[in-house]
Amino acid sequence: MINLLFSVILAETTTIMFLLFNSPLRKLIISGIDMAKRGRGPIVVKTVASTILVVLSSSIYSVFKFTRKTDVDDAAPPDLNPTEQVLFAKHLLESSLMGFILFLALMIDRLHYYIRELDLRRKTMEAVTKKDVKFPGPEDIKARERQVDTFKDMIRQMESELETKIKEASSSGATVEALRKQSEGLLLEYDRLLAENQELRNELQIIDRRVSHSAAKKDSVQPKAILVRLIRDANLSLFSSIGNKRSFSFQCVFDQS
Repeated sequence: MINLLFSVILAETTTIMFLLFNSPLRKLIISGIDMAKRGRGPIVVKTVASTILVVLSSSIYSVFKFTRKTDVDDAAPPDLNPTEQVLFAKHLLESSLMGFILFLALMIDRLHYYIRELDLRRKTMEAVTKKDVKFPGPEDIKARERQVDTFKDMIRQMESELETKIKEASSSGATVEALRKQSEGLLLEYDRLLAENQELRNELQIIDRRVSHSAAKKDSVQPKAILVRLIRDANLSLFSSIGNKRSFSFQCVFDQS
């Protein structure tokens, strides 16, 4: 077991040394790690790491169990026999080696990640330099600042115009509401005048009936003509007054709008 752990540590140390220095084996090791991280590789690696972690926990528990042994008579330091001392040293060495293995595995994973990132950044910079991409100079920056100032002025102007439009819309809404109320008042006035006209017609019909019954048959032609003339004049005067009121009211509405 200890020989196997030392072999794993030696292999991991060698891998780290090849990753740190640029050599022909570096690309081969990186490609091998890439293949190990694809497919079922991560599952296998996690399974092995979990197994090592469980064995490490068992070894640490055994070490603590040996250290907790005390004398029965008094709380003296632990007194171990030679067999227990050998087992204690064995568990301590195994736990130390397994912890070191996990630490080196983590270092290999991080080194592989950062080497990949460095290669990617290097390729990106090479592509940029090949395309001759020009970075903005001081003049370009000033021109863009002027454009930004122009856009800010345009935004302020548009905000002021928007506020003006909102005020106009609110004032027009108030005007429309006033005209609506005035039109409702005119309609009520028109209905009242129609009712008065109907009442006047009814009164004239009553007067006509009374006159027709009281007057004689011979002299009935002239009074009836006079009565019809009076009715016609009354209707004309009533409708002319209604028309004058309506024209005056609508003229007021147009003047306000």
